[in-house]
Amino acid sequence: MRDDQGMRQTRRWGMGVIGASLLVAFSAHAAQPQATRPVADMTGQIQQVPRQPRRIADLWFAHNELTIMLGAADRIAVTVDRPATRPWMFRVAPALYHAIGVNGPAVNAESLLQAGVDVAFVPNGSATAAALRAVGIPVLVAGFSDVATLRRSLDMTAQVIGTAQARDVAQSYEAMLDRVVRDTRARTDTLPPGGRPRVVHIQSLHPLRVDGRNTIIDEWLSIAGARNAADGVDGNMKPVSVEQIAAWNPDVLILGPDSGSFDPAADGGVWRNIAAVKAGRILHNPSGVFPWDRYGSEFPLQVAWAAQMLHPDLFAGTNMVEQTRAFYREFFHYDLDAAQAGRILAGLPPLDDATGTGPVTGTGAH
Repeated sequence: MRDDQGMRQTRRWGMGVIGASLLVAFSAHAAQPQATRPVADMTGQIQQVPRQPRRIADLWFAHNELTIMLGAADRIAVTVDRPATRPWMFRVAPALYHAIGVNGPAVNAESLLQAGVDVAFVPNGSATAAALRAVGIPVLVAGFSDVATLRRSLDMTAQVIGTAQARDVAQSYEAMLDRVVRDTRARTDTLPPGGRPRVVHIQSLHPLRVDGRNTIIDEWLSIAGARNAADGVDGNMKPVSVEQIAAWNPDVLILGPDSGSFDPAADGGVWRNIAAVKAGRILHNPSGVFPWDRYGSEFPLQVAWAAQMLHPDLFAGTNMVEQTRAFYREFFHYDLDAAQAGRILAGLPPLDDATGTGPVTGTGAH
């Protein structure tokens, strides 16, 4: 399955054998028909979905953020996200504490029927989709890989949710997204080729994995006025050696929020010979409801942050604290204070409201 669209699948359900208990659950599910309408998912496949789905299984990590933004957090009955790994998501949308938490997108059909799920979103290449459809659960592939498909996935999700609020939010978000991309490109397009720093984006340090071409990471790097230095790498989360990064010799390293701790003395000190490390140009990516650098709706914030960090003179007027607060207010209906916005920009979890001193690790009910 896609690099960013779920953990290793732990179970596969065949089409040939469906247990007796699953057939009973399917019969109960089918006995309660709802008014439906056709919706095309990201693969173009038409699914008949309830006009007002009440219980959603959101089985792609990044897509939960879109569902929340469109005002349907309280409809997420099953989620792959966890408060321990996405504390800002659960802070912004506490309704998720009432959802059933599952370990990755490879869930069994019976458990979703028992949870009363009436529609499911899955990542690209999901091995679960066919089994879910076989028992009558509409399944929509929601994966996206760039700005254009992010918009399509958002529009499709708003169609499924089926409310005026969802449609209005999608329209407002897309207008803002277009504006941020257009305004940023208007400045970075003036840069000469030599004015675009060569950047390696590191998704994981242990093991060492980077993001290459044909990814949303490559897209925001380009918009923000950079060149992806991972020459010859295509796709997300590709394993490389530190010697390969040294051969690329990037001007800047951007460490993903889930990448781990960076030690320039590691690997025999090879890191110390890289231009970015010598110049101290090691950036730690922000992380909010979802990691900004990856496949979520905070993409416009990522573009603005990367542009300012890479070209501070060109974007001297950018106030990322206020932009973050404004985004959360408008699209998540959540009022961040300046300190909270600062923690998101630093890739840190929220503080525990009870003490004001420690991060939320999250053990809420699922």
